[in-house]
Amino acid sequence: MNVKKQVYRFLYHQLPASSSRRIVIITGARQTGKTTISRKRYADLRYINLDAPENRERLNELPTFTWADTVGAAVIDEAQKAPAIFEKVKYNFDDGAIRFTVLTGSSQILLLKKIRESLAGRAFFYELWPLMQSEIKVPDTRPPAAVPLISELLAAKDFKKVLLKVPPMPLAEHDHACRQAEDYILKWGGMPALLQLSESDRWKWLKDYGYTYLERDLADLARLDDLSPFRKFQKLSALRSANLLNYSELARDAAISVDTARRYMEYLNVSYQTFLLQPYDQNLTSSVVKTPKIYWADIGIWRRLTGFKGELTGEMYETMVVSELMKWIKTTQSDTEMYFYRTRSGSELDLLLETPAGLIGMEIKSRRVVAQKDTSVMKKVARSLGNRWKGGVVVYLGDEIKQIAAPDIWAIPSRHLFQSPTP
Repeated sequence: MNVKKQVYRFLYHQLPASSSRRIVIITGARQTGKTTISRKRYADLRYINLDAPENRERLNELPTFTWADTVGAAVIDEAQKAPAIFEKVKYNFDDGAIRFTVLTGSSQILLLKKIRESLAGRAFFYELWPLMQSEIKVPDTRPPAAVPLISELLAAKDFKKVLLKVPPMPLAEHDHACRQAEDYILKWGGMPALLQLSESDRWKWLKDYGYTYLERDLADLARLDDLSPFRKFQKLSALRSANLLNYSELARDAAISVDTARRYMEYLNVSYQTFLLQPYDQNLTSSVVKTPKIYWADIGIWRRLTGFKGELTGEMYETMVVSELMKWIKTTQSDTEMYFYRTRSGSELDLLLETPAGLIGMEIKSRRVVAQKDTSVMKKVARSLGNRWKGGVVVYLGDEIKQIAAPDIWAIPSRHLFQSPTP
């Protein structure tokens, strides 16, 4: 597939101007574009990369009282490598010696409680994830990314009012562009560097990324003398994407202890490789499961770890849909919480989204046709929620946006949910 090299990043337009009084913290996995976006957005600021040992040494040794004159307003990349600088930035910010600083990092170390508390009331936190469908321009004549339909649904009080304004069948040319973007994400994921590479080079890049991640990110997170157990755990975790997280089972298959399995999973989470979806258990039934589900954040990395280069599977599609939703919520800092619902008897609703206006149910089906039976669990949940129910979506691979059941349950193609259904 020919995908043009241009991308649009929603986060770029959310970042505050350097003329404001802010400490800006940008985190995200390696190679998601933190350096690119921060240097482009803050081209007027000095740039310092703490991957360079001499830069770390120089800033660590720099006296606090000379920080403003020596460093000043700056973009400091890979800031987690020199934790001592946080207090220096904080002191100079509080003193009024500096008004603006950008700190970036490739793990959630920068989001840890200690740092959040230290910079409380001063720092604004942003997360940069792999590209979303709505950020890929296919072709490059396409206008800047329009706000996807999911954004309107999360904010709306009335589902039907939003969806009745949307054409049931988008224009063929626009639909083709949307399908291309989704197909690309499903095959390659959203790492920006891949857009510029040939297909063979993409597979090599994804392979190399795994080793780079192991060598560089784990050095920040842990001291592992032998990476082999972690590599095995990483692959086994990828094979379980979109499934309940069972630490005992993972530990047994990886030949490690349960405590080690929990520690390894934390490494994957804080380095933005995986995320956990918690179950919704608020007054629906006492029989709901309490175990989270695991998802991989990027389909391309998931494919490389699992070795799966074949056709679409249900778990792959579910991983993509949940990941796209998570990325949008995190990027836009939407006031939305994500859950799933599952009883011990096996009844499951793939997603429950808690918004200020109510709860949205989602069922994910990797088919081109949906049926009434696909809404059965959603209807039960809607009845249990009463006036807290806002509406439901069956996400599928078909072509038409249509209401398929009451109360306010709609079938929406995933490519139009995560992109604008109109040009």
